[in-house]
Amino acid sequence: MNNNIKISAIITSGGNSTRFGSNKLLEKLGEYSVIETTISKFIDLVDEIIIPAQDEVKNHILKSKFYCDKIRFAPSGSTRQKSVYKGILACNSPEIVLIHDGARPFINKEIIKKTIDMTYKNKAVVVGNFAINTIKVVENGRIVKTLDRKNIFEAQTPQAFDYELIKNIHEKYKDKEGFTDDSSMAEAHGIDIYILNNDTNNKKITVRADLIS
Repeated sequence: MNNNIKISAIITSGGNSTRFGSNKLLEKLGEYSVIETTISKFIDLVDEIIIPAQDEVKNHILKSKFYCDKIRFAPSGSTRQKSVYKGILACNSPEIVLIHDGARPFINKEIIKKTIDMTYKNKAVVVGNFAINTIKVVENGRIVKTLDRKNIFEAQTPQAFDYELIKNIHEKYKDKEGFTDDSSMAEAHGIDIYILNNDTNNKKITVRADLIS
């Protein structure tokens, strides 16, 4: 890692956890909550953590042992895209920003370090996995095509970018909704995005069974 560059992390925490049944970020994952565990993976590797959060999550973090002056809060938007944009605007002019799902607490610190190093060189990096299962295209309930899975990459987070680059992209597309992640916005902008294939557990907690690592 290059210790001379300023790095921010935005950890999203504004989801409604509809499929989970309660706020999954506050559920215990061993000794700590999901959101605390996620924060713990980044706190020593970045200069600041921006958390777009509603009051329930914000108050939980304020009482956490991990809360420190590196952590700041931003308003939570009505969509993930809007929340991330608010987080970007709250950053204190870093060179690199990492955007990570609060509900991905199993992320490996070494992967975060590799992501930072790659972004320093390449401007836009997405962590993920190549598909393991056979992927089918379905229309009207019928399989119409099988995709070559060696070319299918399942995007995860963190997704990391040159800060000014992703800030400008969010500003350009802030009134156009429907992007499912930040790399989709960068694709629409014609940016080359590089992948970091992650062979460790980095699942996103969606249902209660996902709390088991």
